[in-house]
Amino acid sequence: MTHRAIVVRDEMPDDRLAIREAIGLAFGREDEADLVDALRDGGFVRASLVAEVERVVVAHILLSDLRIVGATGTVAALALAPMAVLPEYQRRGIGSQLIRTALDACREQGHRIVVVLGHPHFYQRFGFSSELAGSLESPFSGKPSFMAGELIRGALKGVTGKVQYAAPFGLA
Repeated sequence: MTHRAIVVRDEMPDDRLAIREAIGLAFGREDEADLVDALRDGGFVRASLVAEVERVVVAHILLSDLRIVGATGTVAALALAPMAVLPEYQRRGIGSQLIRTALDACREQGHRIVVVLGHPHFYQRFGFSSELAGSLESPFSGKPSFMAGELIRGALKGVTGKVQYAAPFGLA
């Protein structure tokens, strides 16, 4: 098999149909694609990237606004959700490359904290852990799949409170 170059870039308006298709095939349903549309339409998106192979969108990642509301105030953070790779392109490093690029872009934008609900063994490679999410209250608290990551070392130090996802998540 020949090596095909993977291009990771910002989402463009013309990518929307391909993104919906990739998400639908990766998850086997439309819920996550509908979530992406709602987050985009609501102005909550802070990073939306695609991965292409031979100019075909094969993966997508989205990071959106999230707040951590504590006794001493509100801390801005991001939710990483969803991340999807077409089934025939999974386990080729495309998702990993997409996550690294997205996290770097968010760090460059000045973001400090990211929360994810996902497979612990996969996301731990990128600095996410359930321990870092230990002081955060959410419907997913205490589950190994509920993790947080610091884009800036120490960003979660002293941060406690309730995680508030953007309205389209429906987790109010």
